[in-house]
Amino acid sequence: MKSTWRTLGGGVLLVVALAAPLRGQSFGFPWWRDPQFQKDLSLTADQSGKIDAIFQKTMPTLREKRTELDALEEELSRMIAANTDEPTVIKQIDKVEALRSHTNKMRTLMLLRMRQILSPEQRAKLNQKYEQMQKEGRGGRGKHE
Repeated sequence: MKSTWRTLGGGVLLVVALAAPLRGQSFGFPWWRDPQFQKDLSLTADQSGKIDAIFQKTMPTLREKRTELDALEEELSRMIAANTDEPTVIKQIDKVEALRSHTNKMRTLMLLRMRQILSPEQRAKLNQKYEQMQKEGRGGRGKHE
């Protein structure tokens, strides 16, 4: 995280960590395209296509929002470094956190929609694969999500 968060305190890191959406879905790569995942989950071509369509529809907006968020955080860092008055900093914090909330909500809804394509059995298998990858140190969010 940026120096802003170190300045504001470590509590923000905890909030961000707790906001990670939908356990069992954040592999950090397009798992629905992976032949081994497709086999292990008995994922059909139709399911893979629908999941990919959800991903392709949502990711450009998420990337755009991430760029906006980075700019807002940079401005907040600048304000803090310049010892800007507290009411102005609070307004900037509100902007940063509103956009962060909106972006996390969009991502969570994308993941929910992707999971809704799967059967309950496939979701259970996906969760098992995620837990296995976490134990092996290969899980977590990456550049694709």
